[in-house]
Amino acid sequence: MAEIRLVDLNHQYDVGGAYALKDVNLTWDDGGAYALLGPSGCGKTTMLNIISGLVRPSEGAVMFNDVDVARTSTADRDIAQVFQFPVIYESMTVRENLEFPLRNRGISKRDASARAVEIAELLQIDHMMKRRAQQLTADAKQLVSLARALVRREVSAILFDEPLTVIDPQKKWELRQALKRVHAELNHTLVYVTHDQTEALTFADEVVVMNAGGVMQKGTPVDLFEQPANTFVGNFIGSPGMNFFSAKVENGVASLAGTKLLEVPSGTQANGDPSDVIGVRPEFVRWHSTPADQRVPVTVTKLNDVGTAVMATFTVDGATGMARLPISDRPETGPGWVSFSRLQLFRNGDSLDNCKPIGLAEGASRA
Repeated sequence: MAEIRLVDLNHQYDVGGAYALKDVNLTWDDGGAYALLGPSGCGKTTMLNIISGLVRPSEGAVMFNDVDVARTSTADRDIAQVFQFPVIYESMTVRENLEFPLRNRGISKRDASARAVEIAELLQIDHMMKRRAQQLTADAKQLVSLARALVRREVSAILFDEPLTVIDPQKKWELRQALKRVHAELNHTLVYVTHDQTEALTFADEVVVMNAGGVMQKGTPVDLFEQPANTFVGNFIGSPGMNFFSAKVENGVASLAGTKLLEVPSGTQANGDPSDVIGVRPEFVRWHSTPADQRVPVTVTKLNDVGTAVMATFTVDGATGMARLPISDRPETGPGWVSFSRLQLFRNGDSLDNCKPIGLAEGASRA
């Protein structure tokens, strides 16, 4: 196992072309579970392949426990990697597939067999051990592929490149829980690439959100949801993402539709900056039928029941927002008021720190 550090990493596939990765600096602790999350083409698979050695970076260092491996071969890095589609030997049994990587490294038949059984039991595929891989379903084959990656005791890291692509949606949750169970048992360093935020947020201790080759934010699932560093993360994380409303900042106060909401710290006031926006997640919007301090006038235009909540679409100052409300707080369409239990101010796309909510009404807090 290894601590992995990416230092001043840049990569372009063609000289003079666009950069697939730009100015990446990251540290992943030994034994942690991490996810790379972002839209297609953001650079997450490129980063994973640079870590594994399948791609050599144009610039920068890839440190495994303080040793730069950026120019070493994949074989010399002692990495296990799981791809989108199963990589197993169809003609072998499940047991033979699991034993093969160990036998190739000189481990005795007895020890290889014991380790194969141990991992198969952890992933709950021990009942398949005698079956040939070609007889298995696609999701069962991918489970075997995962087990092959986990069977080696001493690896620097295990890398997963969207490993649940071929898995039935109903089984994905079970497999994520199996991976978490294995991680807790074996304590390998795991790096998991996905464009699915549910996979990332339920699997990883820390998530790296990427866009256009750069790292937007690294943090826990709670950090990313409650304290997005920028509007991209605020919009990308959550379903739906964060609401954004143009803010009016004057004399150290940020207002929306005439309602004063935040005190802006001195030195960052920049009165009238057109890039200032207030961000609030639908989960942190509360509906009211009467006005009061720190309540913003809105017009509810649409209601959608989603089983456990009501999604209310509303307009304010010409912008559209959404609120996730309890069934018991279902509003009527038409005029009303909303308050925010947690909100942020963004300037030029980045979160402004140390803004304070005005008043204590509604238990307001700064994200």
